[in-house]
Amino acid sequence: MTMSRGLQISVGQHSDKGRKPVNQDFHGVLIPQEPQLSLKGIAAVLADGISSSTVSQIASESAVKSFLMDYYCTSESWTVKTSARRVLEATNSWLHAQTRKSQYAYDRDKGYVCTLSAMVIKAATAHIFHVGDCRIYRVAGKALEQLTDDHRIIVSSEQTYLGRALGINPQLEIDYQTVEIQAGDTFLLATDGAYEFVEPRFVTGAINEHAADLDAAAKTIVEEAYRRGSDDNITVQILRVDAVPENESPDIFNQTSELPLPPLPEPRAMFDGYRIIREIHGSSRSHIYLAVDAETDAPVALKLPSIDLRDNAAYLKRFLMEEWIARRIDSPHVLKPLSQSRRRNYLYVATEFIEGQTLRQWMTDNPRPDLETVRGLVEQIAAGLRAFHRMEMLHQDLRPDNILIDKTGTAKIIDFGSVRVAGVTEAAPLGETGEILGTVQYTAPEYFLGEGGSPRSDMFSLAVICYQMLTGRLPYGTQIARIRRKSDVRRLQYRAADDERNVPAWVDGALRRALHPDPYKRHEDLSEFVFELRSPNPAYLNTRITPLLERSPLMFWKLTSAALACAVVVLLALLHAR
Repeated sequence: MTMSRGLQISVGQHSDKGRKPVNQDFHGVLIPQEPQLSLKGIAAVLADGISSSTVSQIASESAVKSFLMDYYCTSESWTVKTSARRVLEATNSWLHAQTRKSQYAYDRDKGYVCTLSAMVIKAATAHIFHVGDCRIYRVAGKALEQLTDDHRIIVSSEQTYLGRALGINPQLEIDYQTVEIQAGDTFLLATDGAYEFVEPRFVTGAINEHAADLDAAAKTIVEEAYRRGSDDNITVQILRVDAVPENESPDIFNQTSELPLPPLPEPRAMFDGYRIIREIHGSSRSHIYLAVDAETDAPVALKLPSIDLRDNAAYLKRFLMEEWIARRIDSPHVLKPLSQSRRRNYLYVATEFIEGQTLRQWMTDNPRPDLETVRGLVEQIAAGLRAFHRMEMLHQDLRPDNILIDKTGTAKIIDFGSVRVAGVTEAAPLGETGEILGTVQYTAPEYFLGEGGSPRSDMFSLAVICYQMLTGRLPYGTQIARIRRKSDVRRLQYRAADDERNVPAWVDGALRRALHPDPYKRHEDLSEFVFELRSPNPAYLNTRITPLLERSPLMFWKLTSAALACAVVVLLALLHAR
């Protein structure tokens, strides 16, 4: 079984009940079409029911089927790890609930329990999920390299029992690891009825002998295990990587990327079914027009690619991503794209039209807003950011120009050109250049050190905006732009927000923490930051003056050195006078 482009694998599988009356093993492989092949990868799953249960074959079948179906229903923006873990945790909860509702509620070893090993191959990485005593091997010459650990507890030489399994406990502890792959790599998934009775040399020999028919290789291994006295169900899966995709963005845009670049339209002109009213905004990054849908008379905003960057492949990829991202975010505080009911003839993005002003203009018009108004806006922006973070996306360019305030006072995040999507990045792991996509004054220090971002980086940007609304200035001035090394980060001097405009000390404390140069010393979550803007944290109410040595060790030693130097000069002058 192979795919014709991108990631290509060959698969062989075989399962037999062996000497048991019922086959409690279950297995499956799913190879999707594009774009899911690039975004979600290829999944192989193997489950083994436990012998003490008469219903564990139901658990095995349910676990495998739910993984293969539900994994591909999770968000395309999520990483493999997030998607698979959520599916497995849901499956575990369902199996455990079935046992609790059954006659085996107080005898879990007879309930809906199974072991499971799964492998998701995406781009050039194999993601392995494992619980129980199925095994995953990588073929290494004539040997087998075991990649998973058996979750068995040994009582004696003759007695062991499972330490972990699906459905046995309400919470699931599952092993996860990644393995870099290349063309020619071969993996083996097997139940204990197979691997305990077949020598590695026989396995590798069968795979080599039946290289053109891996189903035959799997059947040969199963038959050998039976011949050698296996007293359990026997299942084998073989996956051979025939080709890995080159470092390129996944094909997630269907025909959109083939559309021609549009001309810049004139007012009153017709453009792809829209009547152009006027240009709303024009910059080196894009051109945005107010238009009216000729069919519905509804006002819309049309975003066209920049004339200056149309030869920039990286820019066009980001432009294509914007609509894809917007369609996966559902929040009243994030700009909403229009449903595409007719064929497009050019490359552009059509969105709802928001009548209002940017936060930048609002700040100019409201130079001294009250604290409650600022808190209300920050809470709305935070709600929009959380919608991104739930989808494993980072905005990376939050600034006043990228936030609109409509006539009702509702804030909306409007620009997605710098958004980092974890699932897409994972599909093309070498595609990122380390370029800082955000605006310098609002960008978290870790980006300047090449460390990458996190939700706390977006929090930093939001805190800068909050600080600026309250004080009219930036918390670190122009210092952020000069960061090149970690020593530059340590020199950053935060200027207290309560120095002017009577900002409460506890609000300044919340801002100081959210704006800490070290991301691990900021709030753990946006909700914590928003909460502290409304609820005084006792830790920030201490009015004791912090010693200079604690506030700024560097400044303390500079002043100490200067004082000592002055003392030396004075002493020398006195000695000279004598």
